[in-house]
Amino acid sequence: MSSKTPFKVLCVCLGNICRSPTAEVILRHYCDEQELNVMVDSAGTSNYHPNKAPDTRSQEHALKRGYDLSSLRARQLKTHDFIEFDLILAMDHDNLADILALQAQAKREFGHLRAEVALMSEHDSDYPKQALPDPYYGGAAGFERVIDQCESSSLAWVEIFKQKILKV
Repeated sequence: MSSKTPFKVLCVCLGNICRSPTAEVILRHYCDEQELNVMVDSAGTSNYHPNKAPDTRSQEHALKRGYDLSSLRARQLKTHDFIEFDLILAMDHDNLADILALQAQAKREFGHLRAEVALMSEHDSDYPKQALPDPYYGGAAGFERVIDQCESSSLAWVEIFKQKILKV
């Protein structure tokens, strides 16, 4: 892969206001820290919060750890994302199933697809193939867990990317 063409990753949860924007910013942080040519975005399988900023609780907890989510806006996963991105990361098994269903639709629509699909925690030794729990209806501990797991899973993906992607 050319170092001029970024490897494109899309993090996906249900509403794109808690887990996937957190994963986007944290994964981008670790990729940038390693000078990897990776572009990271996020989306939701639903269209519950179009163009909305991340949940204020997600923003507050992330900011306490040095991650700024304030510029992000929610959007829905589209079939075009399967030809635009190299990797689509699901935050949990339900969203993984929804992503795979949309992938089948994209395959019928476009034929050959670019994106591979995996769980965010696919290679995470601390949270092996575990769902990233949705903190929306819970308390502070849920938002902290999201950040902890996003950090751990992102570090695992960075190790995978370092094997596959040329640095900037």
